[in-house]
Amino acid sequence: MQWDVVIAMVPRLAQGALLTLNLLFLSGAIGLCLAVPMALARVSRRRGLSLIPRVYVFFFRGTPLLVQLFLVYYGLGQFEAVRESFLWPVLYNAYWCAVLTFSMHTAAYITEILRGAIQAVPAGEVEAARAIGMRPMQVYARIVLPRAFRIALPAYGNELILMLKASALASTITLLDLTGTARTLYAKNYMPVESFVTAGAFYLIITFVLTRVIAFLEKRLHPERKEPVVIVG
Repeated sequence: MQWDVVIAMVPRLAQGALLTLNLLFLSGAIGLCLAVPMALARVSRRRGLSLIPRVYVFFFRGTPLLVQLFLVYYGLGQFEAVRESFLWPVLYNAYWCAVLTFSMHTAAYITEILRGAIQAVPAGEVEAARAIGMRPMQVYARIVLPRAFRIALPAYGNELILMLKASALASTITLLDLTGTARTLYAKNYMPVESFVTAGAFYLIITFVLTRVIAFLEKRLHPERKEPVVIVG
């Protein structure tokens, strides 16, 4: 390892890390907003209403993220109707194509996370809310969804970490995220170990911070939870 080269690469990689974080948090937020109504439809007793999120989840979980990214970035521009639509100023931009693809992809996984969390809400709490006269929308807004978000937080944090690593695919459509910047530096200095080990260190640092934040939120939202007792001997 040539440490002078590593130190010289840090500012460039830090810029790439900022783009990676931008993609991660923006797509994670949009994906969560998309997932909430789909999760509610997913647990609906109406088969027609639940069919739409079922198909959506099946498609986005059943196809590779790279294929989805190429379909959005390269595929949509093949249609004249898309090129002449008001969406084209967004869809011809690699950044927004990545955000759109990552958002739709993670929304499928978050939908299933929230579906399981909604179904895990204790029935007694829902019955108690109905007993005091809450309407169905009030039950969901004040009881079910807040409880489900607390239950889903660990899995949602895990999904964010998975999306952090998956965001490296943005480099395949010309974006200079953390991985894309490392590849560019390697193409200039022909030092793969220094380039990619330093990029990996950035990913580890981001992952560590994310896990600490999620752990802090879990502790604040679940103060009744205790650390597991470890029996030695």
